[in-house]
Amino acid sequence: NQSTKLEDQGRKALALGREDLAREALSRRAALQQQVTDLETQHQTLQGEEEKLTLAAQRLQAKVDAFRTKKETIKATYTAAQAQTRIGEAFSGISEEMGDVGMAIQRAEDKTAQLQARAGAIDELLASGALDDQSGLAKDDIQSELDRLSGGTDVELELQRMKAELAGGSPQQAIEGGTGQSTSQSQPQDTPRFDKQ
Repeated sequence: NQSTKLEDQGRKALALGREDLAREALSRRAALQQQVTDLETQHQTLQGEEEKLTLAAQRLQAKVDAFRTKKETIKATYTAAQAQTRIGEAFSGISEEMGDVGMAIQRAEDKTAQLQARAGAIDELLASGALDDQSGLAKDDIQSELDRLSGGTDVELELQRMKAELAGGSPQQAIEGGTGQSTSQSQPQDTPRFDKQ
């Protein structure tokens, strides 16, 4: 190596009587050895730093792996929570819609009950005569009885008129004969009037 070469050169120079040249060779050899010593020290230091960096890199890699695992866990948890939230919101929306439907049905039932009660009250007032029926469809019991009686009388009168026409007499004679009373007995003053006719 270079150190051995310089040592040989110094020995030869000294043998030739060149002490100055031998001193130069030995000085260079000493400087070279110092450099080698410094480099060895630096190498050892670098080895220690390398070991430290290797350990730090391993710890950092472990932290990265742990962070990645934690990130995946958080991501999965967030996704699950998000899904649960959406499911909850969906069920909440369905519940609200069902509640709205139930309220609408209840309002319709209440309105129907009110209308039925109002119609019943109006029918009672019409039947009692306390309220005039503008439609002309409902009548009180007294008016109904009067209409029934007058309807029967009209039928009897029409029947007597037809009998008189068939017999060739006047309708008035047929009607008076149908009552079961004679003209002379019930109205003697009317006889001259019938004779004139």
